[in-house]
Amino acid sequence: MICVIMAGGRGTRIAEVNSEVPKPMIMILGKPILQWQIEALVRQNVKKIVMVIGYLGNVIMDYFGEGERFGAEITYIVEDSPLGTAGALGRLRGKVEEDFLLVNGDIIFDVDLKRLYQYHKFKNKLATIFTHPNDHPFDSGLIAADEEGIAVKWISKEEPRSWCQNRTNAGIHMCSARLLDLPVFDHEKRIDLDREVLKPLIERKLLAVYDSPEYVKDMGTPKRYCEVQEDIKHNMLQQKNLSNQQKAIFLDRDGTINQYVGFLRHMDQMKLVDGAAEAVKRINEKGFLAIVVTNQPVIARGELTCAGLKEIHNKMETLLGEKGAYIDDLFFCPHHPDRGFPGEIAELKCDCNCRKPKTGLFVQAAEKYNINLSQSWMIGDSDTDILAGAKAGCKTAAIGNKVQARADIHENTLADAVEKILELSDIQEKL
Repeated sequence: MICVIMAGGRGTRIAEVNSEVPKPMIMILGKPILQWQIEALVRQNVKKIVMVIGYLGNVIMDYFGEGERFGAEITYIVEDSPLGTAGALGRLRGKVEEDFLLVNGDIIFDVDLKRLYQYHKFKNKLATIFTHPNDHPFDSGLIAADEEGIAVKWISKEEPRSWCQNRTNAGIHMCSARLLDLPVFDHEKRIDLDREVLKPLIERKLLAVYDSPEYVKDMGTPKRYCEVQEDIKHNMLQQKNLSNQQKAIFLDRDGTINQYVGFLRHMDQMKLVDGAAEAVKRINEKGFLAIVVTNQPVIARGELTCAGLKEIHNKMETLLGEKGAYIDDLFFCPHHPDRGFPGEIAELKCDCNCRKPKTGLFVQAAEKYNINLSQSWMIGDSDTDILAGAKAGCKTAAIGNKVQARADIHENTLADAVEKILELSDIQEKL
């Protein structure tokens, strides 16, 4: 596989860290960003790397050299004048005949490229964009996809937004060689990858979306630069690669994350429990996947559409994102076993395997994200939650005063439960 790294950025927002080198050459724990990238790629058998360089590109060439270096064959495309984030790609036309990986030069990442490549081949689109939740969605580009994983909307970071799912452009793309045949590359000029190449593919349904909780973080600000250093020290990068087993904290929704109002049927009723966002943020920081598993019988009862439920969940993710927290995924059961409700959806009235206390939602999540359920936790405020978690093989944490089922720990609030779980996890790691 060939990887093209766009390494020509100036990095004006992070210039205070080091303004004398191009952004991709800023040092992190003794190695430049580009070296972290190359080592991550080589570990997954990427042996050909093309670097697009411009501003202070000689610094990059002097450090990495050309030819067989750092475990890969390194070549360069040199911009004589700035060509934006995609203008130089036209020089690859006729030279690249296979799918290629396209990576921003200012990110630290470690993702399972085999999974990404297989997904891209299955979707068979001109490009597949890697998205993920992050802790600053309010200043990031957001990508919305349909149920088939095809992009339907792109909100640039400067555009106004209301309630949105926290899925941001991570700066990693798998591209077909056919992408280079687009007319935008007919003449060499300054081209913006997002606005002029990828975003226009949405209308033609030619942009697939690959969503993953794996580690990708950009170096856009000094704050994120410091965060990455801490994550590397705690071995967060490779741990989050989905080729390795993950650990998760599963969360009930109603009464656990949001205030309990009975059957929640409108997004105006979605209000976070005090301290919920801070608790979820702690889960994010410690490397657990934060996954919501929730029964939503209002769908089968005909009291709420799937589109309406999506709006409610978008509001929840927005409210969490405002506090720097995010969920990695959400699994819901739309079924209900009892009949007799006006407007009910007949095909959803069934005794399914996903309605808690059954374990179908946990199984779906474990298969999707390679989760070790025995190393994971379920937090909820009802007997149904605790029984489901235990049946799935998770450890369990009950919150509030409604739970009668036996749980491994019992705390008053979500925040208390999360802190106890993290304390026990730290003790376990030290043994």
